[in-house]
Amino acid sequence: QLQLVESGGGLVQPGGSLRLSCAASGATLVYYAIGWYRQAPGKEREGVACASSSGGMQTYADSVKGRFTMSRDNAKNTVYLQMDSPKPEDTAVYYCVAGWWAVCLGKFGDSDYWGQGTQVTVSS
Repeated sequence: QLQLVESGGGLVQPGGSLRLSCAASGATLVYYAIGWYRQAPGKEREGVACASSSGGMQTYADSVKGRFTMSRDNAKNTVYLQMDSPKPEDTAVYYCVAGWWAVCLGKFGDSDYWGQGTQVTVSS
């Protein structure tokens, strides 16, 4: 069974950079669409970025376009979220999710796999 573990979160200054990792075990990520979602205190979960299983299709929230970039390392079975020029409003717990393309549309089911989340705090 696929298991996902996020890492790389922490405290970062506005304008800095941070790279989150979503490492998979138990199965290969090659066959899954992968999404990054985040949830800030008191707010609903929102999509940040998503990529199809082939990586040929990627989507980004308007709020992070031009600043965040998803990438995959199939050899390491890991997906990354590069966060450049983060802003205080990017502060949240970030989760990765693997599943069918529906996860990129915000539609989730029992067959999807979630990581435990990693906290990102953007503050000076």
